[in-house]
Amino acid sequence: MSGGDDNTTRGGGGSTSVRPARLRGPIEFVGRTAELAQLRRLVEAPPCLVLLEGEPGIGKSRLVTELLATLDGPHLVGECDDVPEPFPFGVLLEAIRAGADRLGPVDTLNPVAGALAPLLPELADALPAAPPPLADPAAERHRLLRAAAAVLTALSPATLLLEDLHWADPATCEFLGYLSARPVDGLAVLLTARTPPPGGSTPIHDVLSRTPRAVTRVPLGPLDADDVRRLAARTLRLDEPSPRLTATLLDRTAGIPFVVEEVLRTLAERGGDPLADDSVPFVLQDVLLWRLRPLDDATREVLGAAAVLGRAPDQRVLAAALAADRTTVGAALAAAHRAGVLHDDGEGLRFRHDLARQIVYHLVPRETREWLHLRVARVLEQELPRPVAQLAHHYRLAGSGADFVRNAEAAADLATERGDDATAADFLLQTMDVAELPRPVRARLAGKLGRSAIDGLSQATAIPVLERLLADRRLPPGTRGELGLVLGRMLRQQGEALRGYTEIERAVPYLRAPRRRAPALAVLAAPDTVVGRHVDDHLARYTEAEAAAVASRDPAAHLAVRIARASLLLELGDPGAWAIVEELRCSADLVDRPREHARACLNWAQGALHAGHLARATALLADGRELVEETGYQRLASLVEATELSLDRAAGRFDGLAERLSRLVVSAERMPVTLIDARADLATVLARTATGDDEVRAADGALRLVVTDARRVGAIWPLVQALSALARLVLRGRPDEAVRHATEALTLVRAKGILAWAADAVVVLAEAAALAGDPGRAAEAVAELEAGIAGRDAPLALAALRRCRELVPA
Repeated sequence: MSGGDDNTTRGGGGSTSVRPARLRGPIEFVGRTAELAQLRRLVEAPPCLVLLEGEPGIGKSRLVTELLATLDGPHLVGECDDVPEPFPFGVLLEAIRAGADRLGPVDTLNPVAGALAPLLPELADALPAAPPPLADPAAERHRLLRAAAAVLTALSPATLLLEDLHWADPATCEFLGYLSARPVDGLAVLLTARTPPPGGSTPIHDVLSRTPRAVTRVPLGPLDADDVRRLAARTLRLDEPSPRLTATLLDRTAGIPFVVEEVLRTLAERGGDPLADDSVPFVLQDVLLWRLRPLDDATREVLGAAAVLGRAPDQRVLAAALAADRTTVGAALAAAHRAGVLHDDGEGLRFRHDLARQIVYHLVPRETREWLHLRVARVLEQELPRPVAQLAHHYRLAGSGADFVRNAEAAADLATERGDDATAADFLLQTMDVAELPRPVRARLAGKLGRSAIDGLSQATAIPVLERLLADRRLPPGTRGELGLVLGRMLRQQGEALRGYTEIERAVPYLRAPRRRAPALAVLAAPDTVVGRHVDDHLARYTEAEAAAVASRDPAAHLAVRIARASLLLELGDPGAWAIVEELRCSADLVDRPREHARACLNWAQGALHAGHLARATALLADGRELVEETGYQRLASLVEATELSLDRAAGRFDGLAERLSRLVVSAERMPVTLIDARADLATVLARTATGDDEVRAADGALRLVVTDARRVGAIWPLVQALSALARLVLRGRPDEAVRHATEALTLVRAKGILAWAADAVVVLAEAAALAGDPGRAAEAVAELEAGIAGRDAPLALAALRRCRELVPA
């Protein structure tokens, strides 16, 4: 702590008089001993990836500052902006620039590092030449991930600190997911981010949730009473603050370190009795109001405009926006610095924390704020290149809808050009809330939204917006098809199997372009997703998809349809399915698209599991896992793990399986498409391994919950499996109930038309009939199963049929 030397203090439990003293710099670091030791232990043993998270003001940046001060070796530091331009890897490139002087000779770098050269033109001489562009956008993105990793390898050993990752661009998030699976030797990666609100998430949390084993999370909570007491003692120069003072400070600051520090600064500076009601501020706003009190109106006006501009205001832009000279603006900011509202971080004056900026911002009357946003936007319009993301931000808050939409669309187009479809969709989604948007403009923007990849969007936000747009009967047909397809995909990703399938069905007639219609129809050809559709419907959809693919002359569309055909034939038990799978796997079309190759392998592995081909499922899973690791496609990581655990369950490898499945269920909360299947596997394992009454009851409850949820979303595969497992669980004690569950499973399978799926249920019916002394009661179901799998490649069903025939002879 720094301050004047003339402070006099008295400790003890009574009132204390404190002389004012101007405090400069951060207050002495207090507490966080365990967290600091944990972080140091982690970063001193690289490679590692650590996420430090907590609410605003909780002290994330202060803690990492203290940490870096104790570490040897270079630090690469980048900080995300709350209004970034649509530029991929922004915060990562900032950190790389900071360490560029440590790059070795160009000929010692991995040549793939040259892929970063177009993004870092100022380092063009330090990087290998940029390779020629690739035709496949996914391959191009993957090469950029490899390039970034190659540059970090050249800069290691080092500590990479990226701050405020809740504002990170999707490309940076994707890279960190890639890095978590392929750590760089000698590189300690330390990230800070705000904890998501309850029920919410951020792109960085979504990405890291899919790699739970590779990320160490360090949560920060409020300071405790002892930390607040010690902070008060050192700041107020008290020998021992009274318990009442400590309790009052803790109550009025909630133990949030930034607020505690600001309150203590104010107490130390203005003096008086710290226990007087008007001395201990109730909230941070009271602190800032007190600090603003001595400032004149002109200075407050500049400070308010600075808060509109951002946490680190540009004096040149401020002066232009206020039509003032820079000397006047500089003097006003200096006065705000003397008052303790701003601080100097070595690169200029800025708000100490975004919480402080927000309070100053909201002290400005709304009409004035809107005027200031408009003035700032007009100034930024003159810059080249135009900062379209900032312009969209300021025009939106100025209430200028047309200008906001113009710049948001430009930002989206720029993001699309750079291969960042998620950011493009985010900007376009915001435009949908502009009430006065003309219908033709709304349709055009909605069409762009539909064509953008939306995996990086918050689906809880996007789904109702898309539903509202589709409710407009005047929406152009092409736009309706694109948005319906996107909505269907999103609903499926959220685990809403039937709703998603239905939305895609509705969208298909409006998808005029065959290259768009073919992949949508290929999705509808998958039989293992929904109730209420017979396999003949899926076959018809495949036929339509094939015709659309031929008409499109698009290799990607044709590939999607061929992959869907192989998956469909595997589920049908068609003996020719494996020849098609092998043909596809050797084709250049699939090999040249590693992400599609990975997805196909995992889909086929699941089909092999359903049929009972465990060896083939194992081989396909291994190939799929390798492709996911090679491409860095972390969105499929949870599917890899789910398939592996399903394989272990099918093979009877139950040791430790329930615990592994439980972890998957927790991590799958942010990847709902795998959640019901994972819970069905877990419930089945619990049922298979239950011994005591308590374990049986737990398994019973878990299976019933899966049945309820699977019925709700219309997911047929986990529903049939859970009903069959539940029937077996209750067979000995409640045979009538077992028959009811098995019969429901059989009824669902009849409606689907793939009788092999009912094998477990028919075995239960046969065993129930045998237990009742009337084996003939199950004869019809057994005969139906036998006829349904005749000539089919279905090892599991054939084994089940043999068991049935032991109980119910023909």
